[in-house]
Amino acid sequence: MIKSSIVFTLVLIFLSSAIAAEVTLKEESILHFNEMTKVLQHPRCLNCHVSGRFPTQGMDLHNHAMNVQRGSDNQGAVGMRCATCHGTENNRNSKVPGAPNWALAPLSMRWQGLSKRELCLSIKDPKKNNNMNLEKLIKHNAEDKLVGWGWNPGEDREPAPGTQKEFGALTAQWVASGAECPK
Repeated sequence: MIKSSIVFTLVLIFLSSAIAAEVTLKEESILHFNEMTKVLQHPRCLNCHVSGRFPTQGMDLHNHAMNVQRGSDNQGAVGMRCATCHGTENNRNSKVPGAPNWALAPLSMRWQGLSKRELCLSIKDPKKNNNMNLEKLIKHNAEDKLVGWGWNPGEDREPAPGTQKEFGALTAQWVASGAECPK
């Protein structure tokens, strides 16, 4: 009787520790994602991850000047393509921003107006994130040059918080801890 009581107690302690570790890992993962949202919900990102036909600009997310519109391929409407003004790097003379592959994110990757949970679920869903699994998402956040523009936006523009390298590492930590989403 005493032996079975001791075994039962040890099993309970083990299970409690395992459950506590799982909860802690889940909470850690959500903390990592919440840190990621400081970048994902920053205007540097949201201006291109728009919900509608018009890109936005500035810290206040106002509609892009000159009635610029998305276009069918996310690179501007006919006669007003993104590449007409935006090059592969920031233009120091005109102050027009630029980076390789300058374009709006596809509508499936729209983030403006999403809650943290909706954003989290969206970036994990290959149907909404341009067919990226979580490993590709880490690489995208850590190395993509257009993503990197968020930290090098040119004169008179506030960069996204931190660095792209830190953001990539944070994304990797989030994935390694289970890629959990907040409620």
